[in-house]
Amino acid sequence: MERRWWLAALAALAALTLFRLMVAACVPFTPDEAYYRLWALAPAASYFDHPPMVALWIRLGMAVAGDTPFGLRALGPLSTAFGSLLLAHAGALWLHRPDGRPDWAVGTRVAVLLNATLAIGLGSIIMTPDTPLIFFVTLLLWSLCWLCAGGPVWLWLVAGLAAGLGFASKYTMVLPVAGVGLWLVGSHAGRAWLRRPWPWLATCVALPCTLPVVWWNAHHAWASFMRQGGRVLDWQPVRALTFLSELLGGQVGLASGLVFILFVGGCTRLWRRSDAFSALLLCTILCPLAVFVQHALGARVQANWPVLVYPACALAAGVWCPRWWKSAVWLGGVLTLVVMVQAVFAPLRLPVRLDVTLRQMGGWSDFIHTVQIRAAEGHSGPAPVLMTENYDLAGEVAFYARGSETVAVEPRWAVFDIPRPACGLQGMLLRPAQEKEAPDPHAFEVLGEASAPVARARRGMVAEWYVMLPVRLRCAPGQAFVRDAASLPVRY
Repeated sequence: MERRWWLAALAALAALTLFRLMVAACVPFTPDEAYYRLWALAPAASYFDHPPMVALWIRLGMAVAGDTPFGLRALGPLSTAFGSLLLAHAGALWLHRPDGRPDWAVGTRVAVLLNATLAIGLGSIIMTPDTPLIFFVTLLLWSLCWLCAGGPVWLWLVAGLAAGLGFASKYTMVLPVAGVGLWLVGSHAGRAWLRRPWPWLATCVALPCTLPVVWWNAHHAWASFMRQGGRVLDWQPVRALTFLSELLGGQVGLASGLVFILFVGGCTRLWRRSDAFSALLLCTILCPLAVFVQHALGARVQANWPVLVYPACALAAGVWCPRWWKSAVWLGGVLTLVVMVQAVFAPLRLPVRLDVTLRQMGGWSDFIHTVQIRAAEGHSGPAPVLMTENYDLAGEVAFYARGSETVAVEPRWAVFDIPRPACGLQGMLLRPAQEKEAPDPHAFEVLGEASAPVARARRGMVAEWYVMLPVRLRCAPGQAFVRDAASLPVRY
């Protein structure tokens, strides 16, 4: 009976993964995804915003399924499925039966709760740096859980590999790793491990994974470290209450409400447990949360940042099983499905401020096709070059404006290894209509009046208005531009 139940759970996971792959193929690109696609087309050891793992995952998916939304996102649902298996195994080992055998029912519940969150349900089909990050955090927890349950010592090497690759995914990986370090120093079980070589060997495995990122930053004026590390100095206590309430509200939403309550309840119950893994789990949760709360005292914490603690919170929720936990799962699943349906079919006509799918995904293909037609009016010969000052808009234009060259002008492109266009290149500058400031005079010579506004809309609901300006690129000292019809461009 247990074997049949376990096979049914695997079949359900396979069906869910197949469904997510189909949705990933249908949902339009978000601007960030289109930007990360450009990373994949310009391979590097790191990038201005984040380490390179998301670009590597996109590149691998594109190698199999082509330069399509499905190819870009293919590894998302697959890594979520494999991570769910690891999490289920960790939960079954840790919260075992009285006879010491793994409790697969509890392990499955842990994995189901994680997948019921809006953050994972949508994050599995949208490719961002959080996608590989969540997988490597899960791999880290799985290896350490098995170790604490008496597993083989070589699992420390897996933990080190997960920590290193997680850092190569997103810098916030240092937070759960710092939690592991706190456990090693502050607990009796951890100090016992420090007297053995394995945690030190794990560090030796992790460091080579971080070296390409450090090397890239050292050769690019520490651009990525400065961008992310500079946020530590933010301090606005007057707005702290607003930022803290936004942080809490964002987590309630991304954890699908009732699942958030289970996460909190499970974490509070970790205090009552005396086993080594409970203390370790608590450290990997509290260290990141302490940093995010501190950051909220001076600046806004983006809602997706704390998602890296969700695998640990799902494990913690395994120690608390109220009768309504299935209702929490159903609610999370329904919310995720509603957002997916809205993103693909848009059956609800919501105001743009309430419809994140419209703001992020709505109407890009038709809009850019209209822009190409408008830009070509009155021009003979090749299609005019499309230019933009926004990195996210550049990504969308570069993907959907096939047949047109794209030029992006912004300081960040200085650190990309991509071709640079000739000075004096003429084209149409695409920018949001609400942008009141004139284009940078050091970068552009404006040649005429702005066009009539063009709407990016979905089923009659306008997401944003844009205008086009005829411009010529200037060449000033210390400036350069990047252009590549297949990928993209810029100024520094």
